[in-house]
Amino acid sequence: MAVIQTNENDVNLLARLMRAEAEGEGQLGMLMVGNVGVNRVKVRCLDFKNINTMNNMVYQNPGGFEATQKGYFYQRAREKDKRLARKAIKGMKYHPASNSLWFFKPGGTCPDQWYNQWNAGRFKSHCFYKPTESECADVYNSF
Repeated sequence: MAVIQTNENDVNLLARLMRAEAEGEGQLGMLMVGNVGVNRVKVRCLDFKNINTMNNMVYQNPGGFEATQKGYFYQRAREKDKRLARKAIKGMKYHPASNSLWFFKPGGTCPDQWYNQWNAGRFKSHCFYKPTESECADVYNSF
């Protein structure tokens, strides 16, 4: 059962985002990007108060994803990527992205904070950041 409302277009969109943002991080890295995306749609806090659809999340501006500005993002979603997107939509969580709302790829080590958000951990080249529970309790609610 999905933790956010989606349709097949949403699955394709999330699959394309996951691939474009993290294909080099393998399937687990792509799943973590999916976690962040689903978390952004699910919560109603911070930068995501009005982000309630996959389309709004993917194309959020400012604050969206750099991948949407690259041609690679606009390739057709592959079946294996759609399977991963469905896992994220069903609420499967992967640390350190479980409660994260942001990630980025620094040139070196992960800063302890990024835009006043705390580092949740690193996976390969991406650092993940989560809000405190007092800032965004929604992201800590179990699916």
